[in-house]
Amino acid sequence: MVVIRLARAGTNKRPFYHVVVTDKRRRRDSNSIECVGYFNPIAKGQDIRLHLDVNKINYWKSVGAQLSDRVTQLFSSYSKGAAEAVNG
Repeated sequence: MVVIRLARAGTNKRPFYHVVVTDKRRRRDSNSIECVGYFNPIAKGQDIRLHLDVNKINYWKSVGAQLSDRVTQLFSSYSKGAAEAVNG
């Protein structure tokens, strides 16, 4: 089964996460099929906190990939924020 989840990167006390498509049986930070975005929980100022490739995520969902709980929350907030930016 294919899953879209967060893979941790960064250093001690400074987390940074890649949103990756990977096999559910693999370890959290092992090789992934594709990187579809990133999440920086400690972004400050002009730094981008969350970036997702919505087209790639929708493609992977259409072929049966499941989103982890945290990625589901991030995806819904990202989609909502994008809709607000378009609507003004």
